[in-house]
Amino acid sequence: MIKTDLSDVYRHYIACLNKQDWPKLGQFVHDEVIHNGRRLGLSGYLEMLEGDFAEIPDLHFNVQMLISDPPYIASRLAFDCTPKQMFLGLPVNGRRVSFAENIIYEFSDKKIVQAWSVIDKAAIEAQL
Repeated sequence: MIKTDLSDVYRHYIACLNKQDWPKLGQFVHDEVIHNGRRLGLSGYLEMLEGDFAEIPDLHFNVQMLISDPPYIASRLAFDCTPKQMFLGLPVNGRRVSFAENIIYEFSDKKIVQAWSVIDKAAIEAQL
């Protein structure tokens, strides 16, 4: 797969997340996906995302930086949102916070098979 193809697939995946178009999630995420070393499978991955949107109703994924080196994508996602209560163990409680997530994805057949994610918790702590 060439870099632009994988970048396009990734941007469509992000659009799917932002629309919460869960029936299409399987087009982008493998049935046996692993997230931060835990095998979640597609159903567990969906459950994780649904939980994120339940905790953060105004959640929106903004691609700030994207590097494609097939079969990998590295992305810096920017967030400006209002988690309802506790978030990452922090008492955000409805305050607007801005932070970033750095995430690397491994793709196979245009689907995410593995993801490694780190959220900038220190940025959130500095705003509380």
